[in-house]
Amino acid sequence: MAERETRRIARDRMDEPHISGHRVSVRQVYALVEERGVNPETVADRYDLDVADIYHALAYYHDHPREMSRVEAERDELFEAVRDSIDRPDGVEPDTA
Repeated sequence: MAERETRRIARDRMDEPHISGHRVSVRQVYALVEERGVNPETVADRYDLDVADIYHALAYYHDHPREMSRVEAERDELFEAVRDSIDRPDGVEPDTA
């Protein structure tokens, strides 16, 4: 699959692809629309974006599967490292569900 570039997606503010000029990540758009079922127009309204920005972010997610898998793996590793580094009272464990 050829990976296409888009002017609406940038990497200048964050360490992962995001909508140009905003802090809304491609991964965040994907999670809201495709995993949680939020309407793309609702996401656009919520973050003061054009609906086209939402669809470009979704297209980018699907056009760049290796990059997005890498980003998700890095975020999961970071989350686990932070979760494991928190001092908790004896017998208190984080909910892993």
